[in-house]
Parts: sequence; C-alpha cells; structure tokens
Amino acid sequence: MLVQFLEENHFKHPRVISGVICAISSFNFTTGLVVDIRVESYGRRYCYESPAEALKALAAYSDAADHPTGPWIKCKGIHKGELIDLINPLFG
Repeated sequence: MLVQFLEENHFKHPRVISGVICAISSFNFTTGLVVDIRVESYGRRYCYESPAEALKALAAYSDAADHPTGPWIKCKGIHKGELIDLINPLFG
C-alpha cells in the first residue's frame, strides 16, 4: 500500500532513514527532499534548485533528525516538534 501511495503521489527514490521514509518530489519551481512521508502527510521538505542536488543530498542523508547537506534553499514543515519555515544560511 505505501509503495503504491508513493508512486501515485510522484515520490521518487524512496529511502528509509532513521526509521522514516524520505524521497524526492517535484514542486512548482524546485525539487524537494521530503522527510517523514506518511499516507496522510509528510513531516517537512527541503527545496533544492535542481533534481541532481536533491538526489545528491538524499544519497548522503543519514540522520532524519538533522538537516540534510547541500545547498537547500528553504525548509518547511515540522522539525523536532516545532513548525518551521527556514532559509538555509549556507545557500548562495
């Protein structure tokens, strides 16, 4: 059921990291590394300028409790129990 859900909702390259499902998804102007995907929602997403950057970050991501590496632009969602809307201080 979850695999079908991921496919139907256009999540690509799913991985389980720290016990949560993470994957890549296209958004209007960015590519997102999506963390803690569940059938009813997801926890947060990190927006990258290109699919290649998002895939590289997903491949290197090892602890879903932390932020991924790479030049993510923005993060929206819930992180460590708090609602967040962050701009990466290392971007640009």
